Amino acid sequence: MASPFSMVFLFSVLIHFYIAICAEYEVNGDNGWIAPKHDNQIYNHWASSNRFKVNDTIHFKYKKDSVLVVTKEEYDKCQPAHPQFFSNNGDTVYKLDRPGLFYFISGVTGHCQKGQKMIIKVLEPATPPRSQNMNRTTNTPENKKNGAVEVAAVTSSTLMLLLISAFG
Repeated sequence: MASPFSMVFLFSVLIHFYIAICAEYEVNGDNGWIAPKHDNQIYNHWASSNRFKVNDTIHFKYKKDSVLVVTKEEYDKCQPAHPQFFSNNGDTVYKLDRPGLFYFISGVTGHCQKGQKMIIKVLEPATPPRSQNMNRTTNTPENKKNGAVEVAAVTSSTLMLLLISAFG
């Protein structure tokens, strides 16, 4: 049987290597996903003020509307012929699962033309040294920037390895 110290050490090592830090962004803050009244670039201004990484999530809150992920051509024309993703439940969370560009539009007639559309650029993964505050997961003002909240995610394989190591 392993000593308590070795178990704590093993747990610390596993967590260090398997925790992924990601953020959830609230689209347009408290206003949510609505058709703009004045600034038809409001969503692209918001998106360009953030740095999105792979596995971050985008949270859309809306009423009587929808969110579609479309191609660049569909985005430019505001005509979603074959959306890659569709949701109209009023509370949509979309995971940015790869680097590159994501094109979002509203599915309500006329809203996209009014500016209810957004391009999000997800950065290529990098492996810089981790800063000490990257491990914080509490929702405090110093951890919140532009509507983003850091979230720690531990994979199920990590937990299985930990359990096997502890009881195997």
